[in-house]
Amino acid sequence: MEILKPKVGLRSASFLVVSVIIGSGVFKKIAPMAHELGAPWLVILCWVLAGLISLAGALSTAEMVSMFPNSGGEYYYFQKIYGRFFSFIYGWSSFTVTKTAAISALAYIFAQSFNSIFPLPEWGSSQSFLGIALFENLSIKLMAALLIVLLTMLNYRGVKFAERLSRVLTYSMLFAIIVFIIAGLTSSKGSIQHLTTANESITNRLDTWMLVKAMFVASLGAFWGYEGWNNIAYIGEEIKEPKKNLPIALMTGTVVVICAYVLLNIVFIYIMPIDFFIGLSSTPNKIAAVEVASQMGGPIGMTLVALLILTTTLNSTNSSILMSSRIMYAMARDRNFFKKAESVHPKYNTPDVALFIQAVWAIVLLFSGSFDQLTDMLVFASFLFYGCSALGVILMRIKRPDIERTYKVIGYPFVPAIFCLFCVALFVITIINQPGEAIWGLTLIATGAPVYWWLHRRK
Repeated sequence: MEILKPKVGLRSASFLVVSVIIGSGVFKKIAPMAHELGAPWLVILCWVLAGLISLAGALSTAEMVSMFPNSGGEYYYFQKIYGRFFSFIYGWSSFTVTKTAAISALAYIFAQSFNSIFPLPEWGSSQSFLGIALFENLSIKLMAALLIVLLTMLNYRGVKFAERLSRVLTYSMLFAIIVFIIAGLTSSKGSIQHLTTANESITNRLDTWMLVKAMFVASLGAFWGYEGWNNIAYIGEEIKEPKKNLPIALMTGTVVVICAYVLLNIVFIYIMPIDFFIGLSSTPNKIAAVEVASQMGGPIGMTLVALLILTTTLNSTNSSILMSSRIMYAMARDRNFFKKAESVHPKYNTPDVALFIQAVWAIVLLFSGSFDQLTDMLVFASFLFYGCSALGVILMRIKRPDIERTYKVIGYPFVPAIFCLFCVALFVITIINQPGEAIWGLTLIATGAPVYWWLHRRK
């Protein structure tokens, strides 16, 4: 049987971390966050806190991958900690909710940005079936589906080519972000007053408990921006010297993204007042960064930023497709998924069948929900398992202190413990404030139980 081989070095792995994280969230999510919080400093604080919490998760995950560098990431080391059933539920939820929904949402924003430059035909219908508007924004969904198919075919042809594309796009993306930040901070259109002026009608109703709830709801948007920091672990078998390079790549990439996100949001609010973003939250097909660029540079600025978002979402979609497909491959290899998904193409050395299964389900999710529904659902579901990963660091220190750890989490046990507590709080508050997304996500995860029974019924 063909196996996946190490091909990716430290620099490329670090770029893959950056490329899979920086997608669409930072350019769009400031609008719903402003609507919840009403104050510019609270929005920026939310991005900082979400970044630090994501870094705590990344530091915890880094210790796990230093012990268990293998295809599948959490799926592989959850087997070592919690057993086969829990590991399967994680892999199944990645397939049904978290990773495929991320691909769908990224492709959707790519199509929206494309539409802002090259208007697509206005096809579709707002009629819904069981609360799902399948044909709403149909032309954008078809464009997004086409992107998923094309990038899946690209990754089918080989990880090296897909990784080189990601590296070129990441260089271009980081250069464009730096230019945008400098242009924004030196623009005559900006005002320091925007950074200090709040919407009093919102902030006045935020007592201590309401503020905590608003910060958690807003953080769903910020965490969507940071989503994907753990994906590099999925291609552990294809990283050179994985025990050394995986933790370094994970931490380096996450820190770079935090700096970029905080500076970008400072620019957004420096150019436009908080009330502008609050109003923008009622028009979900508009992208905040594009509107800010229009204020800075007119149609030319709008077009350049739309092209930047096209680059970032193309890059992040490509990296997500590349890495997430390895979960299904690892599951199938363990007889925990449909057998054909363990196939490795004899010429291209890629998990070909897993890639195509992933693409089909991502397109199904694409037609089932809007961008915000998809991202809120996947963030909620993801943090259930991120918390389990951080808890696993503590459990493995107690149960298996003898295992070699080329990296140990900084600030142990406080860093993984604080991250676990946050994940529990996010889970509870999301159920209270957004029960629809929570129930939908939990239902898709729960479908894994009968599937597991069916796969193992003969044992």
